[in-house]
Amino acid sequence: MDKSQTKITWHGTVVSVQPRSTVWRYLIDNRTHRECGFNIFLKGSIMGGENLLPEDHEGNYDFSIAISEKQEQKLEIGIGDELQGTAWTKLYSGTEFADLYRAGSLKKIKAGDNPVKPEVVLDQDHPRYDGTPIPRVFSDKYPGPAWKMLPPPLEVYAWRGARMLSRSCWKGKCFQCIWANMANVTVEYNFDTNNVKHRFETFCYGPKNCRFYKMGPARSVPYYRMSGVKDQGWLDEICLENRSRPEE
Repeated sequence: MDKSQTKITWHGTVVSVQPRSTVWRYLIDNRTHRECGFNIFLKGSIMGGENLLPEDHEGNYDFSIAISEKQEQKLEIGIGDELQGTAWTKLYSGTEFADLYRAGSLKKIKAGDNPVKPEVVLDQDHPRYDGTPIPRVFSDKYPGPAWKMLPPPLEVYAWRGARMLSRSCWKGKCFQCIWANMANVTVEYNFDTNNVKHRFETFCYGPKNCRFYKMGPARSVPYYRMSGVKDQGWLDEICLENRSRPEE
């Protein structure tokens, strides 16, 4: 396990903004999502740790940075923005998808072309468990797919819920969509011993009726002394149970 880290400075143009999440899996009975910030994907350059980053991201981007929700809300980061700042190389490469994290000194050098900020609607007719309204964004009000507007608050993502997304869709048509997601996944491999495995999986927070959407193949969920355990997608309906309309 490599515990060495390097602080670098970077500069680049944003090509995608996606929610950053962690997912806990246990067999095919549990899949818990927690939204914890945003991943910013950029075309640009870094100084101070070039040899520590992957050489190629299949052309979509040069490097990615994990930032907090407060940082995103302060700058309102969208596609086309030119940014600069500092960051650290990641401590554990197997558990964090973004290339860099602990971003600091963030500054927007140049704004993109008139980014759209989605309207968050408080749904009084479908309240939360405590009686307060659920925050919603109705994607059919905006051009898409892919939806390339500014991302809404993480609370909106949490209540929308996510379903499995084909990795080829994530790399292709869905890459610039604010509803696309590459999650840091922890698989509970042996519950009694707290033995876990780590990997990355793609998910979608987008509308149920999105014409770009494909689930992809069923996903194996390894567990001690068990084989053939696969998530066929039935958990997706449970994760999306708070949706009020297919176009949400």
